[in-house]
Amino acid sequence: MSTAEQTRLDEANSGLSPWRRWGTYLSERAWGTVREDYSADGDAWAYFPFDHAHSRAYRWSEDGLAGWCDDEQTICLGIALWNGRDPVLKERPYGLANEEGNHGEDVKDYWFYTDNLPTHAYASMVYKYPQASFPYEDLLHTNQQRGPQDDEYELFDALREQWLEQRYFDVDVTYAKDGPEDVYCRITVINRGPEAAPIHVLPQLWYRNTWSWDPDQERPRITACGDGAASTWHPKLGQRWFTVTTSGEDSPRLLFCENETNNRLLFASANASPTTKDAINDYVVHGISDAVAAAEGSKVAAHVSTTLQSGETYTITVHFAATDADPTPGRADAVLAERQREADEFYLDVATADLSDDERLVQRQAFAGLLWCKQFYNYAVRRWLKGDPKQPTPPRERWAGRNRDWQHFAVSDVILMPDAWEYPWFAAWDLAFHCLAMALIDPEFAKAQVLVLHDSTAQHPHGQIPAYEWKFGDTNPPVHAWAAWQIYQLDQLRSGVGDWDFLATAYRSATLNAMWWLNQKDDTNRGVFGGGFLGMDNIGVFDRDEPLPIGGELAEVDGTAWMAALIFHLLEMAIELSHQDPSYTDMFSRWVWDAWLVANALEKGTYRVSFWNEGTNFYHDVIEMPDGTSRSLEVFSMQAVVPLFAAIAIPTSATDVTTTIEDCLEALAQTYEHTEDDVQLVMSGGDGSHLMIGVVHQDRLTKILQRLLDPEQFLSPNGIRSLSRYHRDHPYTYHADGKDYVVDYQPAESRSRMFGGNSNWRGPVWLPTNFLLVQALNSYARFLGEDYRVPDPAGSADQVSLQVVADRLARQLTGLLVRDETGRRAVFGDNEYFQTDPHWRDLVPFHEYFDGDTGRGLGASHQTGWTATVALLLQFRGNLYFRAGRV
Repeated sequence: MSTAEQTRLDEANSGLSPWRRWGTYLSERAWGTVREDYSADGDAWAYFPFDHAHSRAYRWSEDGLAGWCDDEQTICLGIALWNGRDPVLKERPYGLANEEGNHGEDVKDYWFYTDNLPTHAYASMVYKYPQASFPYEDLLHTNQQRGPQDDEYELFDALREQWLEQRYFDVDVTYAKDGPEDVYCRITVINRGPEAAPIHVLPQLWYRNTWSWDPDQERPRITACGDGAASTWHPKLGQRWFTVTTSGEDSPRLLFCENETNNRLLFASANASPTTKDAINDYVVHGISDAVAAAEGSKVAAHVSTTLQSGETYTITVHFAATDADPTPGRADAVLAERQREADEFYLDVATADLSDDERLVQRQAFAGLLWCKQFYNYAVRRWLKGDPKQPTPPRERWAGRNRDWQHFAVSDVILMPDAWEYPWFAAWDLAFHCLAMALIDPEFAKAQVLVLHDSTAQHPHGQIPAYEWKFGDTNPPVHAWAAWQIYQLDQLRSGVGDWDFLATAYRSATLNAMWWLNQKDDTNRGVFGGGFLGMDNIGVFDRDEPLPIGGELAEVDGTAWMAALIFHLLEMAIELSHQDPSYTDMFSRWVWDAWLVANALEKGTYRVSFWNEGTNFYHDVIEMPDGTSRSLEVFSMQAVVPLFAAIAIPTSATDVTTTIEDCLEALAQTYEHTEDDVQLVMSGGDGSHLMIGVVHQDRLTKILQRLLDPEQFLSPNGIRSLSRYHRDHPYTYHADGKDYVVDYQPAESRSRMFGGNSNWRGPVWLPTNFLLVQALNSYARFLGEDYRVPDPAGSADQVSLQVVADRLARQLTGLLVRDETGRRAVFGDNEYFQTDPHWRDLVPFHEYFDGDTGRGLGASHQTGWTATVALLLQFRGNLYFRAGRV
C-alpha cells in the first residue's frame, strides 16, 4: 500500500519537495578524526582530544548529542545536559582514544536509536544519563591499567550500583517534521531513580564554523526575539526561528556565545571573539555569569533547570521553522503523534507478515540506527594539506604523510557511516552493506550511496575506491559491484522495473575499479591477487599491510577470491545491461576469460603450492620465498570461505543468458585447447533448474562445509566464527629466525594490537561475511536442489538440503539480537540488568561483531551499519536470492 512516508519519498525523489534536506545528520564525534588533524606526525587522537572538544571549534564538521542539521550542515540542533555534578556539560558522548583503551577506541556512554524514517520526518533516540558524576577519570585510568587479555571497563562497571538502583535519567529525544522546512523536537526527561534529582537541559542551536577558514564569509548571527525564542538569517537557509517551551511554568533563558575556539584556555593566545564555544558550559557548570552574551551569537542554548521527583516526567519542545507564525495550541503534540503513526504504518508495510513482534522491533531499530548514522561528511584533502588562508600553515611533513596520494579527493555529502561515534567517517566495504539494508526502505538513496565513492572527486583516477579517511589507499574487498547488483534486483522486485541507468553507471565505475585490481594487485600477472588486510584486520599470521618480516611474498586466498567474485558480478551486470544495449555483449568474453584466469589461480595457486591444501581439505594463504619454495599457512579462517562467494546460479529458463555464457566458455575452451585436467567454471551435477558457474565445485564445497558446520570448529550458536575454534587447543605457529608467529582462537576482544586492538577476526562472528555466506549457500542450493544434503551440524544424523542450512544460519544470526525462547538476547551476554530491566531489555545495540562462543556484542556498539543486514536476514531468512525479471 502507499503510505504517507512513501509519498514523501516520492516527492523527494521527483524533486517536488526537499524532504531529505533536514535530518539526523550530526555525528556524535568529530574530535580525534583525520580531518581535524593538522599535526606533523599524523596522531589525530592526540592533536584534537576529547578534552578540547567543548572549547575548540571544528574545521570540517560538527558533533553533538541527538543532533539534527541540514544536508550541508550549515546550522545544527542538539542537546546538552547537566546533572549538577559533572565537570562539563554533556554535549557529546565520551569515549577513549585508540591508545587509551585496552582494545583501542571505545565509547563509554549509553544511548540507543529507537526510530527513524528515510525522510527523517520522524526520528527518536534515548540517552541514559547517570545522576552521579560521570566517571571520566575512572573510565580512562582503569582502562589504561588493563591489558589486552582483560575485558574493557565500561560505564556499567564504573557505576554498577547506580544503575542497579536506577539512579539515572531517561532522556528521550524525538523529531517530527511539520513540512520539509519545519521540525518539532520533543525532549522528554524521566527520573528513573528512587529520589528527587536535579537536571539541566539545554536545547542548542549553532552554526558550523565556516567563517574562520573562509575569509569571504561573515559570522552569522542568532538573535533573541522573545521569551525562549530566537531568529536567524543565512544566505543558504533564509530566515529561521528557534522557539523553546516547557511543561513547567518558567520560560527558558537564552544563553548566547560564538562558536569560536577558546584560544586563551587551550593555546595561551588571543581569542577571536569576546565569547567562545565553551561559554555556555562556563555559565551553567561554573556559574560565571558574564561568560555568555546578552542577546546574540552564532550559538544559542535555551537553559532549562528543574528538579524531578522519582518517576516524574518533564518535557521540552523545540520548534525550528522557516516561519515565525505561532503554531496552534497542541500542534506539536498532533504532529508528533501523526508522524509516529505514519512511522508505524511505513514499517508495518516494509516487514514481512510472518515476523514476530520482537523480530519487528529488532528490524525497526536496525533501520533506525542505519538512518541515524547517515552523517554529513566533509573533507577536501588538498585544502587540508595546504591549510586555510586565515590559519597557520600546516607542517610541511604532512605532504609526505597520510592521504598525500589522494589530493583529488573532495567530498561534501550525507553518507551512511558505520557508526556515528567510533567510525564517524565512511568505510568503503562497510558502506556496500549499509546500502543493501537501505534498499529495503529507501532504494533511491541506496542507489545514490553505492555510487557516492565512485564520483570523480572520490574514486582515484587509477580506479581505486577510497577505503576510509585514516588511509584512503588501504585495499578493501571490492564489494560495491555486488552491492549495486543486489540493490538493482531488490528495487526491481519491489517496483517491477529495473533501473537500467543506475546499473549502467555502477557497472562503468566498477569496471574501472576492476581494472585497477587487475593492473595493481596482481604483481606477477597470473591471477593471484593481494591487497593487504582486506578488511579482515588481524586474521592472519602477519600484518598483511606490511612486508613480511621473514621475507618473501604472501599470496592471499581471500584477495584472489574477492577478485573472482567481482568479475562474476560484472558479468551478471553486463548480461542484464545487454538486454537494452547489445554493445555490452562485447564484455561477456572479457569477464568469462578473466574469471577463468582467477579460478585457475585459486585451483593451481602459486608456482609450487596450491591455495587448496589436499592435506587439510581447505583453502589457505601461501608464502612464496625468494628461493622458489612455498608454504601453505594452515590457518582455518574465514578467508577460506570467500571463494564460495565467487559463484552464481542462473535459472536455465533464462535461455538467452545461459546460452551466452556457455558460448563464451566454449570459445575459451577451444582457444586454450582445454583438457579434462583444466579448471572448469561450469559446475557439474545439479537438478537441472539452474546453470551455475563458480570456482568451488561440489566436492570442495562438501569438504568446506564439514568444517563450517562443525560446532567444535566454525559453527557457533549464533553464526560462523571468523576463525575455527580448533585453534583454541591447536594454535597455528609459524617459526622463523628464532621467533614464533602465532594465531590462536580469540572469541571476543582482540589480544593483539596489530590493528589498534579494536577489531578482532580471530574468532568472533561478523555479520558481513556471514551474510555473504548465507547468500552463497542459497545460490548453491538452487543449483544442487533437494538431492544434495549434508549433516547439519556436522557429524549428526540430520541430513538436510543447503536451503535448510542457509535458513538455519540466517536464524542463528538474527538470534544474536532477537530474544530466544527464554527471553534473552545473546548480544547482552551475561549482564542480567540489560537482559531483564524493562527500560533496557528492548533497547538493542547493534555491535560491530559478536563473541564467537556466547554471541555477546563487541567492538563499536552504536549501529555499526553492516550489522543492519540483520533486517534483510529477518525479511528473507535464508532466501537471499533476489533475482527478478530476465536474470
